[in-house]
Amino acid sequence: MKLNVTPTQHEKKLGANDFIVTKTDISGKITYANRIFMDICGLPESKLLTVPHNIIRHPDMPRGVFRFMWDTLKAGDEFFGFAKNLCADGSFYWVFANITPDYDKNNKLTGYYSVRRQPPQSALAILMPVYKEMLAIEKQASAQEGPKKSINYLVDVVKSTGAKDYNSLVLSLYKPNGL
Repeated sequence: MKLNVTPTQHEKKLGANDFIVTKTDISGKITYANRIFMDICGLPESKLLTVPHNIIRHPDMPRGVFRFMWDTLKAGDEFFGFAKNLCADGSFYWVFANITPDYDKNNKLTGYYSVRRQPPQSALAILMPVYKEMLAIEKQASAQEGPKKSINYLVDVVKSTGAKDYNSLVLSLYKPNGL
């Protein structure tokens, strides 16, 4: 399910102390959404629960980023990243996301827990051109090959920075409150 809206150039911004919190099941369907998430995306709880989290995926986001995210999570690892999300009114908002696998007392995967906060503009200035290039790569390839090729480009970008891995690069770009 996707939002049936035309994206606009209107940006909504999270406050410096705002935290978006969501939980999903193992397939990515929303099982919990906090009030800040509902307010910024413009959807009530009744329109969010049991719906795939990608309902808010903005078309400016490369599919490769999400394929990489799912590969990371399915490996049992925590994921950090920046995402541009779509609101019900067509506006958008950027987030710095931390997504963690959620396990029950028997160590069985039950879903994913995500906390998102305001991203620093300095990080977006670095990543927006990378995302733009990933989208261009995806458009030049087939639907199946596009995300793989854009992930390869992303991995090359990470290597060119000298970062150990993607999460290390993303965390180095996240400097809350100018720290």
